[in-house]
Amino acid sequence: MRLGFIGTGVITEAIISGLLRTESDVTGFLVSERNRSISARLAKASDRVRICPENQEIVDQSDLVVLAVRPQDAKAVLSPLRFAEGQHVCSLIATVEAETLEEWVGTPLRAFRAIPLPSVAALRGVTALYPEDPVGVRIFAPLGSAVGARNLDEFDAFATASSLMGTYFGVLETATDWLCDSGIEPETAQKYLAPVFLGLALTANEADGTSFATLREEHSTPGGLNEQVFATFAANGGTDALRGALDAVGARVKAGRSDST
Repeated sequence: MRLGFIGTGVITEAIISGLLRTESDVTGFLVSERNRSISARLAKASDRVRICPENQEIVDQSDLVVLAVRPQDAKAVLSPLRFAEGQHVCSLIATVEAETLEEWVGTPLRAFRAIPLPSVAALRGVTALYPEDPVGVRIFAPLGSAVGARNLDEFDAFATASSLMGTYFGVLETATDWLCDSGIEPETAQKYLAPVFLGLALTANEADGTSFATLREEHSTPGGLNEQVFATFAANGGTDALRGALDAVGARVKAGRSDST
């Protein structure tokens, strides 16, 4: 199977880097020339990667075309291209529905959407798919795991939840700043906190259905320090602020559906 990528950014590099580490049946990767530094780095990493000067070449020679351009550029990039009727396409373009893609290219497509995260490069990512596609599962499951959304609203909810990455590092940043205020060097603070949060993430990932609420309780001795921090966080509007932020992002994602047409 040959994968073609229109758009060569961070996520494209993460997907290809991850697949090169697996036993996938992808025999070749066709990547667009833009971004030149990333495409050159990928071509240097494997002779299975070929840089194509024209996007139409990628469309014509790929078994699956992955659309990885920015939403604001997508229509201008894709409209001039000629896709075959029923061509297999994976869209990573946020908020743009398959029906919109078909309007832009002027032909029906066999399209599914995906939300891969940067950690797929290390085979530790989770990728949401809609609709669930067997080829999509074949590609993304080895990069960590793949989760099929049952409908578009569920897919948009996954997209919204994935926007927590910056908040995750923001919590670490805030805790690091607090440790530094206590006299600890920034590098030492980071070396301490990163493994603490890694251990918690591994616990959650291996919890076999145990709810996050239960895990929080199990990690919070009654009357102890962990219980106090979360209670203070919630009492000062932390949980409400998080829900409010997710509501706002979710509304933005849904509004983007109509804006992309």
